[in-house]
Amino acid sequence: MEKTSTSVWNSCLEIIKDNIPAQSFKTWFEPISALRLEGNVLTIQVPSLFFYEWLEEHYVGLLRKTVKKQLGENGRLEYNIVVEKSSNKNIPYTTNIPSNGNGAEGKRQSIPIPVALNKDIKNPFVIPGLKKLQVDPQLNQNYTFDNFIEGDCNRLARSAGYAVASKPGGTSFNPLMIYGGVGLGKTHLAQAIGNEVKRNIPDKLVIYVSCEKFCQQFVDSLKNNTINDFVNFYQAMDVIIMDDVHNFAGKDKTQDIFFHIFNHLHQSGKQIILTSDKAPKDLAGLEERLLSRFKWGLSADMQVPDLETRMAILKKKMYADGIDLPYEVVEYVANNIDNNVRELEGAMVSLLAQATLNKKEIDLNLAKSMLKNFIKNANKEISIDYIQKLVCEYFEVPVEMVKSKTRKREIVQARQISMYLAKNHTKTSLKSIGAYFGGRDHSTVIYACQTVEDLIDTDKKFKSYVQDIQKKLKMS
Repeated sequence: MEKTSTSVWNSCLEIIKDNIPAQSFKTWFEPISALRLEGNVLTIQVPSLFFYEWLEEHYVGLLRKTVKKQLGENGRLEYNIVVEKSSNKNIPYTTNIPSNGNGAEGKRQSIPIPVALNKDIKNPFVIPGLKKLQVDPQLNQNYTFDNFIEGDCNRLARSAGYAVASKPGGTSFNPLMIYGGVGLGKTHLAQAIGNEVKRNIPDKLVIYVSCEKFCQQFVDSLKNNTINDFVNFYQAMDVIIMDDVHNFAGKDKTQDIFFHIFNHLHQSGKQIILTSDKAPKDLAGLEERLLSRFKWGLSADMQVPDLETRMAILKKKMYADGIDLPYEVVEYVANNIDNNVRELEGAMVSLLAQATLNKKEIDLNLAKSMLKNFIKNANKEISIDYIQKLVCEYFEVPVEMVKSKTRKREIVQARQISMYLAKNHTKTSLKSIGAYFGGRDHSTVIYACQTVEDLIDTDKKFKSYVQDIQKKLKMS
């Protein structure tokens, strides 16, 4: 069969997916599309200059090997980079750059900009004297990088945030969109950027505003006929941090005014930081032209923290509050509260308050009895249904899938671990266990248990998966 750019790139992706973490693959490789295949040169399109730089810095070796495996020793990779999107046209400006991983020496190439700006032109948007005003940034001083715990769940967002704080408006991350579920630290990180900017460059005008507050201010300005003052104020900012932009949904006039403020700030080299509960592509009720601008820079997601990160968060809070708790109590809380950071910290505060009011020493028994309202899995009977639910939540796969016939690797892994745990933690027969997994026979269960035992002995990462889940079972 004749090779096409899509077939070659898909084959490369299959190899890459097996060699990097799932979240890294989703962030850095899913947005890439195959563009063309000319001889032994594969051209892929990446959404920004930042993508190109990150791939060349972190994945160039892996890319080179996979391309050569598909196209032979002379196989080469070329990037088609979306450099700029004009506000007047929907067509992005792109440029082609060969990968530096093909053996070429020298520095990374500079990318030509299609329009040269005349720096002698006076900017009519500058408001004389406004820079001398003292503007309250509306930031919480407790939200800093020092007390923001970094983990695999937020490393990209934190690294990008710190880069923005060091050089606001001077990086490829403009706008910086931080998105994720409730209580994962989006507001903390966004405000930490603002606090860091004010610490390093006090003269910068920084403002933090929630989307709801912005909408309310806009309505008030319409009522009071002060719309020009409202727009001029936000256009004068050096850094604007807009929290919860998903709340723009359905507010067409407010979206329109923010669209013009956004354009002015971006064109003036000012930094824009946005937070949302969803990725830009999943936001509903927003104008397409505004959504397209949200995608110009970097969208970094915040995931649910893993066990180690949750424990680090609790220890950091304990240290800040000057308290010390037994390790098993910290582990119990971190193991059982895995939804979000806010709930995790709330559980710790509740535990401390109960211990103080009742003048009791905090131990594991007290923690179990006091935190029933927080801990979803408290006093759950260990059943096969519960094991399936726990394992599927851990690997983020639907329970129905482990009962299906699919042979996808992640599903097979979850199915086999579930069977192994069901055999070891319940008194159910092998035949009955098989029946819980789509009517499989006992020989399938035996094979699954043997496979898991072999992988525990030979694969450290797999072993850690099983140990984490077993800890959750013991804590229930």
